[in-house]
Amino acid sequence: MLKIISFILTVLGGFNWLSIGMLQYDFVAGIFGTQANLFSRIIYTLIGVSSVYLTCTIIANKGKLVANKKQKKAEQD
Repeated sequence: MLKIISFILTVLGGFNWLSIGMLQYDFVAGIFGTQANLFSRIIYTLIGVSSVYLTCTIIANKGKLVANKKQKKAEQD
């Protein structure tokens, strides 16, 4: 479940960066007022930690991201 939540947060963070790059608009800062707001900083931190977690998971699994163990067992059979 943690991998799925991390994946969703990372994707949302990617869309936020896309909007910053193309539209010059930060959705997180737009929702909470400014980038310096405590809630904005918490969201940025959660997205950053989730992307680091996913990166470490992918490296540890030699390039694979498995959402749950049932899928992993099915792949081995």
